[in-house]
Amino acid sequence: MKNLILIRHSKSSWDAPVQDIDRSISQRGVKDAHLIASKTPEILPNSYIVWCSKAKRTQETAFIFSQYLSIPLETIRFSEDLYTFDAKSLEKSIKKCENSYDSLILFGHNEAITKFVNKFGDLYIDNVPTSGVVALQFDTDDWNNISKGQTKATLFPSQFKNEQSYK
Repeated sequence: MKNLILIRHSKSSWDAPVQDIDRSISQRGVKDAHLIASKTPEILPNSYIVWCSKAKRTQETAFIFSQYLSIPLETIRFSEDLYTFDAKSLEKSIKKCENSYDSLILFGHNEAITKFVNKFGDLYIDNVPTSGVVALQFDTDDWNNISKGQTKATLFPSQFKNEQSYK
């Protein structure tokens, strides 16, 4: 059994004229990341590895989540390959995960994430929003052989917008 938790980076800030890879997250992005990160431990497997795109906004999102998930920052693998908006490239990267790891948390980008979860999950999602989390499970012991799996959970900011702590 393989478990994949895909997390889309938080809302980007467009305040500064910077290259796309250097864009930070906005104040709303920070708020949404804290909200969703606080809900994420409930859906996580016991052990996992963490991969993250080298984009600044995905790194900032991963740092916020790491506080809630007790992920030591030095254990996160940052990769240029994950700075992709292409689902096929994302799939290639995921299929390279070592089989000794049963669970992978990946911080990445849309539209790659939405297209990936719709190809491999059993729940259609129109758009995985910023700070959105989708957990998939595959009935295989080989990452290279993942095919249609089960969408085990989704955590999106809009699901919790009425909570007192969010206002």
